[in-house]
Order: sequence, then C-alpha cells, then structure tokens
Amino acid sequence: MTQHFPTRQLRFFLTAPSPCPYLPERYERKVFAHLPLSDGATVNDSLTQVGFRRSQNIAYRPACEACSACVSARIPAADYLFSRSERKVLARNDDIERHLVEAEATMEQFDLLRRYLLTRHADGGMAEMTWPDYVAMVEDTAVRTHIIEYRLKSADGGPGDLIACALVDLMSDGLSLVYSFYDPTMKRRSLGSFVILDHVVQACLTNMPYVYLGYWVRGSEKMDYKVRFSPIELLKAEGWSLMSTRDLRPKDEPPVL
Repeated sequence: MTQHFPTRQLRFFLTAPSPCPYLPERYERKVFAHLPLSDGATVNDSLTQVGFRRSQNIAYRPACEACSACVSARIPAADYLFSRSERKVLARNDDIERHLVEAEATMEQFDLLRRYLLTRHADGGMAEMTWPDYVAMVEDTAVRTHIIEYRLKSADGGPGDLIACALVDLMSDGLSLVYSFYDPTMKRRSLGSFVILDHVVQACLTNMPYVYLGYWVRGSEKMDYKVRFSPIELLKAEGWSLMSTRDLRPKDEPPVL
C-alpha cells in the first residue's frame, strides 16, 4: 500500500514499513519518485543534492517515522587529504587498469557481482539477484551513468582479469557511486576503499567538487566505512555540513584524551 503526493513535476510515493536492513528491530519507510525520461538527469541531480539516491529509474530517500540514522554523505574532492594508509592503498593497486565503459551489463560483471554478494552479503536483500535484475540495475536509467571496470594488467596486452566494478552517475557537481563490487578474495588490496579513493582522484582531475557515497547509517557496522574518509560532508537539516571526528563518534563512546 502506497500513497502519493502530487507536485508540479513529480509524484512522490511512500512505502509501507518493512524491516530495516541495517539496524535490528527497526523498520524503514521510503519516499520515492519515478525519474522522468525527458530530463531525468537534471531531476536526479537536484534530488541527490537534497538526500535522494537513485535505483534504476527511481529516486528514493528514507522516511522512517522514529529513526533518522540514515544520513547522506559526500566527499569534498578538492579539499581531500589522503592519509598515509590511503596513499598505501592507492600505491598497492597501481598495477590496476581502469576502463570507463558504457552502462551495459556483461556476464563477466555479473559473475563478479555474484561472488561478491555470496561472500560479503549472503544474508542481504541483493543476494538473490538474477541476471535480468542486474541488467535492469545497470541499463534501466534515464541519467548520465557509466561503469568503471578495474582490471589486472595482462601479459599479452588483452583484457586482464576483472577484479572490481563501479556503477557511477555523472552529475553536475560530482560523481555519485551508485553501487560497487569487487573480488572478495583480494583482501590485501582493500578494493572497496580503493574504488572510492580512485573516484576522489578522478573528481579532482576533472574539477568535480564532490564524490557522493550514499547513506551513512550511524550504528551500522556495514556502513561505518564511509565516515573513515576525511574530510566528509553529511546532509543535516540545515544543509550539507563538514563533519569532524568528534561529530561522528558514537554518542556513548568517551572522547580520547
């Protein structure tokens, strides 16, 4: 059962409560709208800047009645200071080739996604994703989007082994990481962090102000990695705010003296 809220351009709908995938014993609701085919990119830009995320041709954001743990996060690329450990991650993956390709699903990508999901998110909602589901996730869109494929260099000059992918929206003010996945056996490479750091580098090279990371969920171990990147901005009631380590510390955690 959903209800809609008519506006001049979009019709917004509200989902029924369902179990929260991030915090136990809580329920989530989302408000969403279908992106128009004619100017979907412009509308997606505007909605992302006020806290929405894109999934195929739908833009959504949390609308939970008793919880506000989900907060939109973005990295200000030009001001980013790479830590010593982050520079090591970039150096460790210096042998990887990045390829920007059209948003067209391939079986090679899907095989990598399946291995990633079954290893890292076997109990998540995406674990049962089928090939048609993946095709829809990648190709059912009216916005400016592409895939970055990360491959090992091959000895014969041909395409190397695919070890990571990122589905990325190109926005007017930055890059939005819609979804990324990688080879779960290559733990030493820290590929999840590498994909984000690489997009910070690419945003700087192309004078893009921000890299959008989606939602940080306070109290969720699955999402804590997002606030390990610093500086980071979170979307609060008064707008985007640059956050300090103290702001991001769990409320019951004592300060370090």
